[in-house]
Amino acid sequence: MKQHGRWLLLLCGAGLAMGAPHPVADLILLNGRFLTMDPARPEAQAVAVQGEQIVAVGTDRDIAGYRGPHTRVVDLHGRFAMPGFNDAHTHLASGGLALLRVDLTGARSLAEMQQRIRAALPHYAPGQWIVGRGWDHTLWPEKRFPTRDDLDAVSTNHPMFFMRVDGHIGVANSRALAISGIDASTPDPPGGRILRDAQGRPTGLLEEKATDLVERHIPPPGPAEHRRAIELAIAEANRNGVTSVSDYSTWEDFQVYRQLKAEGRLTLRITEWLPFELPLERLEQMRREGGTQDRWLRTGALKGFLDGTFGSETAAMLAPYSDHPGETGILRMDPQRVMAMTVERDRAGFQIAFHAIGDRAVRLALDAFAAAAAANGSRDRRDRVEHAQVVAPEDFDRFARLGVIASVQPCHLLDDVRWAEQRLGPERSRYGYPWKSFLQHGVRLAIGTDFPVEPINPMGNLYACRTRQTREGWPPGGWQPQERISMEDCLRAYTTGAAYAEFAEHWKGQLRPGMVADIVVLSDDPRAVAPASLWRVHPLLTIVGGRIVYQAPEARYLLQ
Repeated sequence: MKQHGRWLLLLCGAGLAMGAPHPVADLILLNGRFLTMDPARPEAQAVAVQGEQIVAVGTDRDIAGYRGPHTRVVDLHGRFAMPGFNDAHTHLASGGLALLRVDLTGARSLAEMQQRIRAALPHYAPGQWIVGRGWDHTLWPEKRFPTRDDLDAVSTNHPMFFMRVDGHIGVANSRALAISGIDASTPDPPGGRILRDAQGRPTGLLEEKATDLVERHIPPPGPAEHRRAIELAIAEANRNGVTSVSDYSTWEDFQVYRQLKAEGRLTLRITEWLPFELPLERLEQMRREGGTQDRWLRTGALKGFLDGTFGSETAAMLAPYSDHPGETGILRMDPQRVMAMTVERDRAGFQIAFHAIGDRAVRLALDAFAAAAAANGSRDRRDRVEHAQVVAPEDFDRFARLGVIASVQPCHLLDDVRWAEQRLGPERSRYGYPWKSFLQHGVRLAIGTDFPVEPINPMGNLYACRTRQTREGWPPGGWQPQERISMEDCLRAYTTGAAYAEFAEHWKGQLRPGMVADIVVLSDDPRAVAPASLWRVHPLLTIVGGRIVYQAPEARYLLQ
């Protein structure tokens, strides 16, 4: 018996020396150049995946032991790969509907806007609403807002309403105004404005919450159109290497996401924001129903809107716009109400994300977060300011002290750079779109696109981070170049930073064992190409939860 026991001990010791057998991987990616975002192992050659999780990261030789008879092995032929992009700010359902409706994005003149609408008329039944989005008057030679008269010149048989590219101002034709009961006697709603001509007649332009006066009369999409729009948006995200999003859509949209997940057809991780202004009891009910832990679909922060946008001149500023004396923008909510509601919702344990673009709105957001911390005590809040495009210099340290995340969209600067200096003036411009200043003050960054305000393609953000120029390369050297950030910082904010901003850094945003297998394989390493060449970089494979959800046509050779 003693001899037998001695042999058992020797065999056990040998087994321990050889190590326990590796789990068999379902998917192995070999011969790649992986940027892992893991400080302990920043670069790797291969990754092994079992189920939805990464089980090993290392060299091809390290990963060889994870191969089994049924393992799918993909040779990346030296291609660059990284964690999937985590878009920190989207409106998925709106983006999908925009793909189904009149697209005015990039129209270079009022005449082109009118022509695009005119071309759509045959597809609509008489009297049917025609809606769309994407116009940007700052691209036009005339540089003026469109009016009801411009739309009436296209058609008065259909009610029509078209949102500006930023989603904060819309234009309606006369029939839409009549259906909505908007005339010279209609007062401005709280947090909104009806633009009027010299005679007091509405021009058709509606700013901020005034757009609700028309939108409530637009028939919602039917169930089939609704689902089709969401499917298109999710496919667009996957095609661009996006594997996760923070999303602000509707509760009805969330139910469609839930249906797709139940069917095994959800190919994008979604953290859904809830409307800040809903009653607290309803928000708590939605949080219970939607959950907060599922790694595919869950509820997250409360999203509130404090102001508008620079393009519409509705961003709330501490001092008037330099090109519009007397105009300081619009605060969409009463400050005292913002403070009280923030304290109440923070006490209930909600993370809060405020849309705040102008320095006055940003300060109000910080004041509200400070009031909540003072009233409710210390905890890991990770409250967020969405956009934060102009910040008063004394407020950067407040971001850091309060632990507030700056959720930014560098791609907005690709267009805004054409007029930002004129609108802000030279002094405020120094703190415009201040990505580097945030990092220098120890503020965490999360990056997103605001899709469909901007395309969900991450390359727009990467290009803007590095250049602070238009796509045509203007201005030389970049606008306020001291605020450029490195490609590494930009990619970090797009992966680990965005994951941290939604309390998910422990399970996504890096390629290391135990993390979800959300991976994008790109045509080129964005760190190694000239900025102007970033627009040619594109996904070859998008992998979510270990499953290939997008394959570029030229990537077939990778999967043979």
